[in-house]
Amino acid sequence: MTHTYTITGMTGKGCQSSVEESLKKVDGVLQAKVDLKREEVQITMESHIPLEYFQKILAPNYGITIKDSGNVFAKATVLPPGLQKSEWQQLFPMFLILGYISVVSVLMNINSLVVSNIILQFLGLYYVVFSFFKLLDLNGFSISFAMYDAIAKYVPIYGKIYPFLEVAIGVLLLLKYQLILALVTAIFTLGATTIGVIRVLMEKKQLRCVSLGTTLNIPLTKAILIEKMVILFMACWMLINL
Repeated sequence: MTHTYTITGMTGKGCQSSVEESLKKVDGVLQAKVDLKREEVQITMESHIPLEYFQKILAPNYGITIKDSGNVFAKATVLPPGLQKSEWQQLFPMFLILGYISVVSVLMNINSLVVSNIILQFLGLYYVVFSFFKLLDLNGFSISFAMYDAIAKYVPIYGKIYPFLEVAIGVLLLLKYQLILALVTAIFTLGATTIGVIRVLMEKKQLRCVSLGTTLNIPLTKAILIEKMVILFMACWMLINL
């Protein structure tokens, strides 16, 4: 896919080359072509890369903004009020999946209904299911994840490892094997993400949540923070009660 962006701050050929080289280094960018006269850049990428990532790469020397023409993501942000999705509508897919996981967790323990077993099943399914969506677009996920996760922000490779960590955590929890290791890892990784979400909300940044990968457009809101904190509480409770 190719999108067009407006670039500010360029003064000559040197700036043009600098912008192009910087953008080409972004993981997932196939080509970046700057039109100095029109102050535009056309970026060809494997999958959609959030604007915030380009802003981070080019700051503080240059500014980059979405140019509406030919950019479906820009058009999506200027829909008439009647066609815009509410926060609940955007978050509905995530809550629907959490609902399914909750029901399955209860059904798997219907004969005993032991709270600790239900929570353990829930956490295991949560990690396995959510990792699946991340792996659908691993590169896109890692780029967006680095926008808010406290670790991925400084260690980019962590974003590509994270979904596989989730798979491992989920499998260990479902098998009830090495539970302490699984829960400690879950608390550490989820804690880092929660800290990042709090920071973004405090700074009032508008970012996309990629808990379910990049296939769904889910905003990073207070509801996401509550979801993270609930899962974190469950993991801590399980660790204390082993």
